[in-house]
Amino acid sequence: MGTINDFLPWDLPQYSQWREQHGRAGQALRGHVSSIAQEAVQEIVREVPEYMRPDDLRYADVIELAVTYLIGQFVELINDASAPMEEILDFFYGVGYGEAAEGRSLDTMQKAIRLGARVAVRRLTEAADLADPDLPAEVYGGITGAIFPYLELIMSQAAKGHAHALAKSMDRPATARRKLADLLLSDSAPQEEVRDLARRAGWQVPRTVAVVALEPHDRQAPGLPAEVLSGLHRPEPCLIIPDPEGPGRRQMLDSALRDRTAALGPTVAPAELGASQQWARQALELAQRGILPGGRLLAVTEHMPTLVILRQRDLVGRVGARRLKPLTKARPGQRRHLAETLLACLECGFNATLVATHLHLHPQTVRYRLRQLKDLFGDSMYDPSLRLELQMVLHAWLAAHPAQESVERSEDEAKNGRLSDTA
Repeated sequence: MGTINDFLPWDLPQYSQWREQHGRAGQALRGHVSSIAQEAVQEIVREVPEYMRPDDLRYADVIELAVTYLIGQFVELINDASAPMEEILDFFYGVGYGEAAEGRSLDTMQKAIRLGARVAVRRLTEAADLADPDLPAEVYGGITGAIFPYLELIMSQAAKGHAHALAKSMDRPATARRKLADLLLSDSAPQEEVRDLARRAGWQVPRTVAVVALEPHDRQAPGLPAEVLSGLHRPEPCLIIPDPEGPGRRQMLDSALRDRTAALGPTVAPAELGASQQWARQALELAQRGILPGGRLLAVTEHMPTLVILRQRDLVGRVGARRLKPLTKARPGQRRHLAETLLACLECGFNATLVATHLHLHPQTVRYRLRQLKDLFGDSMYDPSLRLELQMVLHAWLAAHPAQESVERSEDEAKNGRLSDTA
């Protein structure tokens, strides 16, 4: 393949001057390649989530090797424009090939390379200035300006490898399934293209679908039927579930995702799958923050009030501070019990027996709490015009005050023997 001169217009009149007068700066840059590469890798991993794999140390080593190679070769070219290019071009051809095999587009790799270049240019300039304070800015600027066509050459080789891998794997069902998952989750999926990819993937397009959102580090495939499309290769891993409300579907998902924090989005038509994913990811975020229950699969449709209310958190919080101010008069250990009871009463029409069943309490416990609530809120809690508003702010308040693993029993309830064993 030759040298850099075979590929780039490395025609710099100042080059001989650089070598003769400022060679010590170029030599000094070699000693900074490793530290610059490490800093560039940190920037890439922070800005490009696809490259974040905390459980795979070998993958981190590969990224650091690629970045070190990229920056190190450029430093060699600064010192010697005739340095051979064959090995690095072959290397990044293989990188592009591997990116396609991993199911990633070239956009991801190009973004990573540009981030690394940004760090490299800044740090190389600083290192050269320290090594040779008399270095003319225009001389070094001309040399480092060549990094951009250098990167274009590297990326063009990666693109060739990427295209080659795609051409070889296009007819493989696994590749078609990944592409089908990406297409279904895009904002606009042409139905003809969906049908074509589904045919190549051996996947029957269902009448309804839903997304299960998984945590970013959760990329281990659960034991699910082949009809479930995997989106584990995506920056935000997920699963695409066909016919999610079919017989036995929920039990199957609960079993496969046992002990994993995940969120099942609402059931939608295939063309609306992006909306299911959006709601599932919002629910997953709340579970990660402890607002919704974690460590299991939660369904968006079972937590609709909390999700909707928290999208208008500021307004609901302001109204709640006013409507629920009487709760502040109760002891801190009682407040959540009372809030849960009031919400259940509003939902059950203040029927103590129904509330007791809903909260797994003895009816006498519910009646005791109702008397406390009446003392705090007065007749306003029975006002039909306030019922919806109170329900909304109670949902928000309970979400913002998650139950502790061990909640002290109310002393008054215990003294009166009114608290059941299940309270």
